Amino acid sequence: MRLPRAVSGDELARALGAYGYRVTRQTGSHMRLTTSERGEHHVTVPRHDHLRVGTLAAVIGEVAAHFEVTRDELIESLFGG
Repeated sequence: MRLPRAVSGDELARALGAYGYRVTRQTGSHMRLTTSERGEHHVTVPRHDHLRVGTLAAVIGEVAAHFEVTRDELIESLFGG
């Protein structure tokens, strides 16, 4: 499945809330999101208007690995199809 284009950091943070991620701190333009589901896990998301595709892919990959789901399954659950 293709990654969506024009996703902001805030939109990604809201979508990851479904997996228990919450903003635990912000330094400059970067947010640190943390979940305690399936063990503690942290990801850093830039708070930019449009995330680069590579940045979005990296965050999606980290979250998918933590929750032991495929990238496609995670993209589908976060952004629909």
